[in-house]
Amino acid sequence: MSWTWSYLRFDDTPVNVTLNPGGSFPSQADAESWIGEFWRDLLGEGVDQVSLLEDGREVYGPMSLHPPE
Repeated sequence: MSWTWSYLRFDDTPVNVTLNPGGSFPSQADAESWIGEFWRDLLGEGVDQVSLLEDGREVYGPMSLHPPE
């Protein structure tokens, strides 16, 4: 199994990121831990929302990276 994130703008346009581009994770917990550490950096790269994928199938998302107002 491979877990990956898709990085999107609010209009669902994909964003290419320099952090872990195309990287995969061995487990859902590893992927979620990584996003918990790097979400602020992703915002800085223009990412508004992410979706978690398992072997290319969307598990959940899109999930906003912006803090609640």
